[in-house]
Amino acid sequence: MKISARNKLAGKIIEITRGATTSHVRLELGPGQVVTASITNEAVDELGLKEGVKAMAVIKASDVMIAVD
Repeated sequence: MKISARNKLAGKIIEITRGATTSHVRLELGPGQVVTASITNEAVDELGLKEGVKAMAVIKASDVMIAVD
């Protein structure tokens, strides 16, 4: 697969929590580093996502903000 996005994070799926219409997919990038994506249940099925499968988080954002208390 080739994609123009530059923000790609490779990892392994460690958990999929299905809801009524969307799933939360937790992707472990490294020890203690987890990214969670909210995607449709249909996308989970079409991509064949399962725990233990290698996947990439592709992040598209026009802005990244940092906040502190």
